[in-house]
Amino acid sequence: MDFLVPALIVLATVIAMEWVAWASHKYIMHGFGWGWHRDHHESHDNLLEKNDLYAIVGAVMSISMFALGSPLVAGELAWWPATWIGLGILFYGIIYTLVHDGLVHQRYFRWVPKKGYAKRLVQAHKLHHATIGKEGGVSFGFLLARDPAKLKADLRRQRDAGIAIVRESAGA
Repeated sequence: MDFLVPALIVLATVIAMEWVAWASHKYIMHGFGWGWHRDHHESHDNLLEKNDLYAIVGAVMSISMFALGSPLVAGELAWWPATWIGLGILFYGIIYTLVHDGLVHQRYFRWVPKKGYAKRLVQAHKLHHATIGKEGGVSFGFLLARDPAKLKADLRRQRDAGIAIVRESAGA
């Protein structure tokens, strides 16, 4: 039983982080934080992007939670669930790095999925990159992907309404 509550906190945090990532991506990265995120949407040959600074933000969130949960750092004010929340944020960051940077953007390994959910994730994220600029767009999450046909329809509606500029190669 001593393991169950911390494990549930870690799992709940990983799940909650997908919502945090979606909201941050849609409203910060494609809003006032576009200066850091822009190069992620543009072709380049650089090993790193300004967008990678967002990984540091995630690391600071995780480290801060570890500190809040540590009696060595916070003393009597330490809040034990914070350690497990910090671990959940860390796990989400690892999953994000492997899936988004590794699988979708092929930064660490070369494998293009031909079927299944991995293919759907790649397609959804490619449709996210189908817009030019920060306006409009679809699929702001990183681990949950809607049906690509529905995403293409959303892109068409955005293009027709003048909300987004959609690349011709997107097929929307």
